[in-house]
Amino acid sequence: MGDDARYRESAFAMGVFLARSGIRLVYGGAHVGLMGAVADGALSAGGRVVGVIPRTLLEREIQHPGVTDLRVVESMHERKQCMMDLSDAFVALPGGFGTMDELFETLTWIQLGLHTKPVGLLNVAGFYDRLIGFVEQMARSGFVRPEHAGVLRVDSDPARLLERMEQFQPPAVGKWLERPTLGAE
Repeated sequence: MGDDARYRESAFAMGVFLARSGIRLVYGGAHVGLMGAVADGALSAGGRVVGVIPRTLLEREIQHPGVTDLRVVESMHERKQCMMDLSDAFVALPGGFGTMDELFETLTWIQLGLHTKPVGLLNVAGFYDRLIGFVEQMARSGFVRPEHAGVLRVDSDPARLLERMEQFQPPAVGKWLERPTLGAE
C-alpha cells in the first residue's frame, strides 16, 4: 500500500469513480496492494471488476474474492496480454517494479504501434513527478520521440485524469524503428 495513507485513499476513490462512471475495471485480480483497493472501491459502488490472475498467484490465495469475473491464466506474460486485450485504457497508480513493468510495456506498445489506447498516471502526492521528468529527459536526450513522450496523461484527480485520457489522440508519427540515423539527411 505504500507509506502514505493518501495512496490507498486515492486508489479506493479511483475504484468508486470508475464504478459510478459505468467503467469496468480490468486489473491483476489480487486483493492486496493498491489495485486491491481500487477493486474494493469499484465493488463497493456496484462496479464491474474483471481480475486476470496467473495460476501461481491463484494457488497462493491472493485472488480477490469479490471480482465479478475472474480469468485465470498460466503466466505473467499471458496476464498482461489478456489485460491489454480487455482494456480500453490504462491507469498506473503509485507502485513498484510490477507497476513500472506494466506501465513501460504499455508505453512501448504505443511507440511500436501495437495499440492506440490512452495511458494515464494517477499522480498521488507527487509520486510520479520524478518519473515524468525522467521521461522528458529521455525525449530531450533523443531516446524517445517527443510525440511518444507526450502520450502520458497525468493528474492527481481521477475525474480529471479520465477526462484527459478521453481526449487522447495517438501520435501521428512513424514507429521509432523508422527514425533516421544520426547524421542522415
